[in-house]
Order: sequence, then C-alpha cells, then structure tokens
Amino acid sequence: MAILGKLKLKSLSRSFAALSSAPLRICVVGSGPAGFYTAEKLLKAHEGVEVDIIDRLPTPFGLVRSGVAPDHPETKVVINQFSRVAQNERCSFYGNISLGSSISLAELREMYNAVVLSYGAESDRSLGIHGEELAGIHAAREFVWWYNGHPDCRNLAPDLKSSDTAVILGQGNVALDVARVLLRPTTELARTDIACHALAALEGSSIRRVFLVGRRGPVQAAWTAKELREILGIKDLAIRIQQADLVTTPADEIEMKNSRIRKRVYELLSKAANPGTSPFCNPRELHFAFFHKPEKFLESDDKSGYLAGVQLEKTILKGDDGRTKQVAVGTGVYEDISCGIALKSIGYKSLAIDGLPFDNHKGIVPNIGGRVLASVSQDESKFDIGLYVCGWLKRGPTGIIGTNLYCADETLACITDDINKGVLSSDSSKPGGQGLLQLLDSRRIGVVPFSGWERIDSEERRRGSLKGKPRQKLTTWEELLQVGCA
Repeated sequence: MAILGKLKLKSLSRSFAALSSAPLRICVVGSGPAGFYTAEKLLKAHEGVEVDIIDRLPTPFGLVRSGVAPDHPETKVVINQFSRVAQNERCSFYGNISLGSSISLAELREMYNAVVLSYGAESDRSLGIHGEELAGIHAAREFVWWYNGHPDCRNLAPDLKSSDTAVILGQGNVALDVARVLLRPTTELARTDIACHALAALEGSSIRRVFLVGRRGPVQAAWTAKELREILGIKDLAIRIQQADLVTTPADEIEMKNSRIRKRVYELLSKAANPGTSPFCNPRELHFAFFHKPEKFLESDDKSGYLAGVQLEKTILKGDDGRTKQVAVGTGVYEDISCGIALKSIGYKSLAIDGLPFDNHKGIVPNIGGRVLASVSQDESKFDIGLYVCGWLKRGPTGIIGTNLYCADETLACITDDINKGVLSSDSSKPGGQGLLQLLDSRRIGVVPFSGWERIDSEERRRGSLKGKPRQKLTTWEELLQVGCA
C-alpha cells in the first residue's frame, strides 16, 4: 500500500491543465529501448498524456541491461536518458508485473485509454535438427542473460570444463559477443559489470577454441565491422580462416559493391586470415567456419543425454546472378567437430499472450505502422482500437538500439493520428496506474517502482565499488525483490 500512497502524492504534483480534465492514460508494456523511446516521445508530443511503463522484471531497460555485452559500457549510456524519462512527473515505472499472469491484457486495457506493447522477444528460434535437446546446447540468448546477470538464467551453469572447444551457430553480432566473452582474458572482464557467477566460471574455463559457424560466406556474414574489428583485436588470439573461403564470386563482388559494410567486413577478414602457425604459446583460437550448416548434434558415448559434438554439412551458394539473394545449399559432404558446449545464435522469437493476435510465422503482432490489426487473417483496414505495438514485437528481432527510435516515431504517429481524429480520447473511468496498483495489491503481487530500481542500482554500485567494478549485479529474483520492494 505504500506505493499507492506515493502514487497519490505524485498525482498532486501534475499540472493543473491535466487536472482540469481527465488525462489520456497510456500503458507501455516493456521497458527496453522501444518502450522508453515510445514513452519519451509520447510525453513530449502530448502534454495531456500520462504514461505508465510496466515490465515483468524488477529492473528496467530491457536488453540494454541484460543484452549488451559487459565490455561495451559505452552502449549502456542510453540508460541515463531513459532514467530521465522515468523521472518525469507524468511517467511511472512499475516492475515485477508479468502480462498474462500478474494481469491479463484485457484487464490492462480496461484501466488505460491505450496500451503499447513493446515487450520484445524472450524466446528463441529452433534449428529443428536431431539432438537439439541434449544437455550442453543453449540458446545464445540464455548464455548472454547468464553472463549479464538476468535472474531467469542465474542457474544456467554452462559446461565450460569438459572440453576445450565451443561451437557457436550463427554469424551475427550476438554470436560475436558470445565468442568474445569466451575468449577475452578474464582480467579484462573482471573490470566490467559481468555477473560474478559468470566471471568465476570463465576464470575456470577450459575453452581454448571457438568455432563461429555460418551457412554462407564472409561476404554475407551479418556482423558489423566495429564488432568484428574488436574480436580480431583480442590479445594473444589466433584467427583461423580457410583461404579457400575468402575466394569471391561475381555475385559476391556485386554484394560488396552495393554494401560498404559488407565490403569492409570482408576486408577485415582477409587481413586477419593466417594460415600459418600461431606465434603464441598455447593460444586461444577463433575459427571462422564459413559455408557450413548444422546437420545434427552428436550425443556422448560415455554420458547419455549429453553433447559430444556437432556434425556440419558443407554448403555452396546458389543464386549467383547478382539479382537474387545467394542461398546456402548442402553438398552432402560432412565433418564433425567435437565440443562440450554449443550455442545457437540463430535469432530471437517473440511470445504470444492471451487476447493478442499473433503471426506465428513472422513472430510478430500483426500491425500496420504500429496499429495492431484485429486479427491475423482479417482485412488489414480493421484495427484493434487503442492497441499499439513497437520494437521487435512489431517488426521482428532486427536492428540496433537506435533502430527503435524510428520504430517509436512511426508508432507515435499512429497514436497521435488517433488522438487528433477522436479515436482515442480521455476517459475519467480509466483508473490508470492507481487502478493497476490496487488490483496487484489485492493479488499480493509486489511491485517495484522506479525508486525501487534506484535502490537496486545503488546497492549494485556499492557492491561493485568494493571489487573495482562499475557494479556487481543482483542476479536472483529474491535479492532483486528484497531490495526493490523494501
């Protein structure tokens, strides 16, 4: 009930303009970049709008906190901007609210004039190959959450001991992040905000070889030059690239001519290729395995149910006329790589919730410009009034943090248009945050307000300062709620 009292005090400080008529109450579900950018733009564009941001985690900021690699602190600076949004007198953050279990979408819509869904993608695509259920195989998302201290993956316990080799399936920036964390000296990671349990495991890791497996070639790799340059620059790391994989076709040349990024990536890989013996003593190795796709996972003969390796099929590219995308097809030639851990970095997947139309094939909520369609199959002119979407849930799991700026602009334009046309209007019967908190209080669900996050932040910084780190994250639900709900 203390949070309810604080909400009443906060509402008294709001402008007289808002008090003279009922404000337009909007709830943003998800506190990652898409959610915060949407909230920020709503507050700037409409003085009569109040925004509540809710998240299933006790902590805000989504993938900025749990997805950005610990050795990329500069990328996390955007948290300062998001914090200013949460501290706006017309904005509130409430953590530990799970849409679908704490409260239904229908109940949420009864309390707000509009709901913007921006809860991202918290599941993973499947390869659909034999052996995918074996112990030792993880989604890269889980591994990233593990080393970033996400409470859902605190107990992941990846096997970094039984083998000296890790296989990463995928050649995007997330795959590079994972490889870099496995191969970077732990003395460097110790100065970051990496979770303490992950640092301890990496300090005792036996991993010395990492394979980055991609279906296509170096020209088609999905990472950025900046990320690639960083991993190629790791001290005492031997880079292994087959010279034959660097031979380009006319179609490759066309792709590089049309994309400066692809050309730069190819140039970096060509420069790094080293077919000779590494000068380093007992080096760590990064192998770029282009033109291979996973055929099946291999089970250990000694330990039933556990991973022993990955069988890869050699591929070639088809569609080399320069007009169509080059597609990898199998050649029937196979090779096995022994390993104790395999990480699938093949894409994130959003999850559907009850009462929400969802396109399972595309992994998104069907929408036009951010307006949610009433049905996946219905006419595209029929919208679900008052329901909007932004971020990965809207467009699929693509882009960088900044991509959400443009995505939020587009969704804001739809909301503004609906406000101007009278489709959305204020309604004094909509209780907004006060009604939300009363309902959750009746269900004995502890809510973490932004002040609770500030307590978590302060405690993490305090613990970090004792170890020469920017912060030492609280990594269990129990710890986070104990501090955040105090």
